[in-house]
Amino acid sequence: MTRAVFLDALGTLVELEPPWVFLRERVPDEISDERLVAAVRAEMDYYKAHAHEGRGPESLADLRERCARVLSDELGVTITVAELVDAVRMRAYPDAEPALRSLADAGVKRVVVSNWDSSLRWVLERCGLEPLLDGAISSAEAGALKPDPAIFAPALELAGCEASEALHVGDTPEEDVAAARAARIRVLLLDRDDGRGDISSLTEIVEHL
Repeated sequence: MTRAVFLDALGTLVELEPPWVFLRERVPDEISDERLVAAVRAEMDYYKAHAHEGRGPESLADLRERCARVLSDELGVTITVAELVDAVRMRAYPDAEPALRSLADAGVKRVVVSNWDSSLRWVLERCGLEPLLDGAISSAEAGALKPDPAIFAPALELAGCEASEALHVGDTPEEDVAAARAARIRVLLLDRDDGRGDISSLTEIVEHL
């Protein structure tokens, strides 16, 4: 019996609007769109590897300073922390809210488990999803990044269930699937585009409880 569903955030519940679109006006015309996109992707890769280090206000501010520096160095143009943060905008996928409501109706706990800094709950609130959740565990809080299965320990405690009673849903084989399997948690791979996953929409989760 499934008592709790864990969900990844980025790429699963929420999507990132292209930051380079919002940075274009800040960057000189001589810097091509291709170079801008490459620079942003380099910053994103850096953030992904260090997200768990943003555990509180001070460490998060330091992480953002480092990310802005990576982007600035790639572009040869100074991008401030405020400009970078403003360019990082999230929105919920259309299937997120109806899926979470269906899971609530089914009586299962809903907990986000994601590689993220300490701002995860704030992001979920901004996207309108926080009221539909029972909690959220970031890698910064857990002290572990997926594919490390240790990220699920606080999520299981929060949900009050055993690994055998949980189901994890995520969009990355190398992180979500690997971490869940290592934690002996059943997992569904979400693939909205190519149909190569277990589900193509979050609304299908209830069929696998």
